[in-house]
Amino acid sequence: MRKVPFINGEYYHIYNRGVEKRLIFSNQYDVSRFLQSMEEFNTLDPIGSIYQNSFSRLRRPTSKSDRLVEFIAYCLNPNHYHFILKQIIDGGISEFMKRLGGGYTKYFNESNNRNGALFQGRFKSVHIDTNKYLLHASAYVNLNDRVHQLSNPTSKWVRSSWGEYIEKNQNDFCEKDIILEQFSNISEYKDFAESSLVDILSRKTDGELDMNALLLEEI
Repeated sequence: MRKVPFINGEYYHIYNRGVEKRLIFSNQYDVSRFLQSMEEFNTLDPIGSIYQNSFSRLRRPTSKSDRLVEFIAYCLNPNHYHFILKQIIDGGISEFMKRLGGGYTKYFNESNNRNGALFQGRFKSVHIDTNKYLLHASAYVNLNDRVHQLSNPTSKWVRSSWGEYIEKNQNDFCEKDIILEQFSNISEYKDFAESSLVDILSRKTDGELDMNALLLEEI
């Protein structure tokens, strides 16, 4: 039993990393497969596997009522990921994360001729219980690669929802209105998020990073 229960209509910061901090994305195809899994496993009716689902006409949820969760923001880093999720149905987050973790681990192990766990235990979760927390968490997740100041060659595999938030022509995978409707325009949100990032990096550099104080959770 989790210490933090998942409640319908509430928001949660979900994250996990590779066992022993190992890479969970080794190439661009891994990233694409994980993104595909984020979409196709998010449905009320189990799909079995992505391969099996490729033969179905009903490959993706057709409406919000067909989903287990709503994505508000995400960031996929080379060795860990962050999500902000809203639970839609009872048990939605737990079921979605079970499918995502199990399905991707099976794919990764088969692709890399390995066995065993890929992720470091059960995924972590923090209840986002205030609007202030939600706003800062969106900045933290959208810009999480910058939080970790990734500059090594694997950083090219980073993917996040930042582009969805600041570029109108990006695909609408996330439900962004809960965040963006609180700002006059996209530029105002961009300024807010980048200002929040400066605060995070400043505290991290000074050795004072306390994510509870920031209303965030550090990986």
